[in-house]
Amino acid sequence: MTERTKVEAKHKEFIRAPREQVYDAFATSEGLNAWWTEGGAVDARPGGTMVFRFVDWGADKINAEFKGRVLEARRPERFVYQWGIENPDETTTVELTFEESEDGTIVRVREYGFARIDQALGNSSGWGEALTLVKFWVERGLSVHPVR
Repeated sequence: MTERTKVEAKHKEFIRAPREQVYDAFATSEGLNAWWTEGGAVDARPGGTMVFRFVDWGADKINAEFKGRVLEARRPERFVYQWGIENPDETTTVELTFEESEDGTIVRVREYGFARIDQALGNSSGWGEALTLVKFWVERGLSVHPVR
């Protein structure tokens, strides 16, 4: 295993919706598949498993699957998981907090435990995109998935 960098990816976004609704967009299979994954799964309890499945994702048409493990699930305040657990050199921890705000929720994401700086940079930009996508889904019902 390589030495972990001290670099963290941090982002936040305001979403005009109650905390429970925003939490469920990340911590349920239905929520995650609505705006991000296809055929992903979440068992939102400590020790529960997660599967992130991507089909023709993004400009590079990525087809991939990553496994995860739930570390903490406190609806609607906090959801923490590790992903990439099938490869210890790629495993990182994601902490999501959901703060009540006037007219909505502030989502804060912190990802850490990167093995390489390029991994941290890629995931950091990815979180900016992900928070925009979840905002579009929760507020407007807009999804990145094609109509089939």
